[in-house]
Order: sequence, then structure tokens, then C-alpha cells
Amino acid sequence: MHTGTTLTQFIIEEQRHIAGATGDFTALLNDLVTAIKVISNAVNKGALVGTMGALESQNVQGETQKKLDVITNDIMIRTNEWAGHLAGMASEEMDEVYPIPSRYPLGKYLLVFDPLDGSSNVDINISVGTIFSILRAPVPNRAAGEKDFLQPGTRQVCAGYALYGSSTMLVLTMGHGVNGFTLDREVGEFILTHRDMKIPADTKEFAINASNRRFWEPPVARYVEECLAGKEGPRGKDFNMRWVASMVAEVHRILTRGGVFMYPRDTKDPSKAGKLRLLYEANPMSMIVEQAGGASSTGYERILDMQPESLHQRVPVILGSKNEVETVVSYHRAEG
Repeated sequence: MHTGTTLTQFIIEEQRHIAGATGDFTALLNDLVTAIKVISNAVNKGALVGTMGALESQNVQGETQKKLDVITNDIMIRTNEWAGHLAGMASEEMDEVYPIPSRYPLGKYLLVFDPLDGSSNVDINISVGTIFSILRAPVPNRAAGEKDFLQPGTRQVCAGYALYGSSTMLVLTMGHGVNGFTLDREVGEFILTHRDMKIPADTKEFAINASNRRFWEPPVARYVEECLAGKEGPRGKDFNMRWVASMVAEVHRILTRGGVFMYPRDTKDPSKAGKLRLLYEANPMSMIVEQAGGASSTGYERILDMQPESLHQRVPVILGSKNEVETVVSYHRAEG
């Protein structure tokens, strides 16, 4: 049995360094951890309890919902709505802001989340995850509306993700470094196993959906072509290409061994600026990556500086090892 630092101990120790801390934030994180444990159990049991497969419904993105999309969204809501820490929630799976029911007290934080990132993979048993972000409510103890959530990523108090893979991990940043915790199922606790995670500045690995190649903008096409040219090309080294179709899995690989992940702007659907959602995916993952020494950009601007315009705004995403991201950005800059 592991006897290391538990997540609860870690959070309380962090709280002690914050002047005027009331414990609300710690309690909110504990509720989030409970939700993640319940989701981990639901994902782990899969077909044994009939949670696999798709529904006839679609979410606000126009994407077909999996059974687990709905189940995990409900778990996140029910676990976090009652304790009085939140003024509202927003989810990738819901059209509008979720108001805290009137029977519960209101708090000073906002919670945004993607309850099951990579859910297209659940039926084939590939890693999926939960992404979340915590913001301060502009007006504490008042029901939050959509405008309250439209804050740039630099104002996130906390960002994290849970990875449901060979083990369940929780990766977390509160603005001063990134730490990873592994769920010890025997004792029901997350244990600190990856302290102060760092992304190498250089890498020989990139991840992109190559099936969209014909739709890429010239800077992205140039970068990928140079990587594929290997030692004989302008980069002078061989690269490996990866693609899991689960952002949590892609980012976790980058955090553990480096790399660059790209879901760039393309011409496949001119009505969409990108594929990934700014509030639910791009902002929290960008905060994590930057706190681990990496970089994150749309190709044209730093993601965390963007002013959100709507709850479900989509953006291009290029993140990971700092020097590689800067190379891709320089190619965008050269195109003008």
C-alpha cells in the first residue's frame, strides 16, 4: 500500500500558503475529486453495467452523445451543485449555464468542464478523461449568467484533468506548477506520484489528425512536411507521429515525455474557427501546459490571453514542447 502524500493533504498544505484562505476552494476540490472517483468507476465498469454505446440525442456542438457523456455530466452536476461553493456551472454537454438550484446556497466560484473528453473512444476501450477549470465568480453568492463565465484563461484559479486509463490519474495546477496524483483503489485516495511535472522544451514527437491534411493552412502543412522529411529534411532529425483522438491522453503523453499536439484551424468547415472548445478544453489544458514549462497558441495568439465571446466558442489549438510550438507559430507569422 502506498503511504505517500494524499491529494487532500497536498491541497490543505497549499491552502496554508494563501493568506485569507477560507477553505471553500479546498472543499470544492474535494467535491470534484469525489465526482472523478465516481466517473472512474462508471468508465471502468463499462459494458458490465450497460454504459457503452451511443444515444439518439446530440449535444449543443451537434455531436452524437454517448451514454457515458450524459452519465458523467450528471455525476459532475449532482456532486458539485449542493455544497455552496459555486455560483454556477457550464458544461460542454449543456446548451446554457447550469444554475445552482434555489434550495442550495450560492458560492464564489464557477466550474466549467468537459465531463468525458474523447468519449468516441469509450466503446473501443481507449483512454478518456475529464477536463475542468475553476474561475472566480465576478459577484460572489449571486447566480451566475453566461457573461460571468466569459473570462480569459489567465484568470483561471485552477485547472486539471482526470485520465481514465491503465490507472486513474488526476493532474492539477493551481497556478504554481503541475502535479499528478494516482488513484489507489484499495484505499480510495489519490496519491501524489508525479511531483512538479515538466515538459521538455524540445521533442521529436507530434500529434495531429493527418486525415485533415488537405484542409490545413500552409504553416501547419509546412511544419508537418518538414517533420516527416526526417534527418534528410530541414529539421535534421526524425519525428514520430501520434494521434489518439482524446485530448486528455494526448496532453498526458506530452506532460510525461514531451511532444506537440495540434488541432489547428483549417478549411474543412469555414464556419468554425477551430475544433476544440475554448472554455472546456483549450483554456484548462493551456494553463496546465504553460505551468509545466510548455507553450500554447492558436498559431496566431496565446490561448490564455483570448477574451471568450460565447460559452461554446471553438479555437485552434497548438500546444506542448515550447520550442516546437514556437516553430509552428513562427511559420504562421511568416505567412502574415
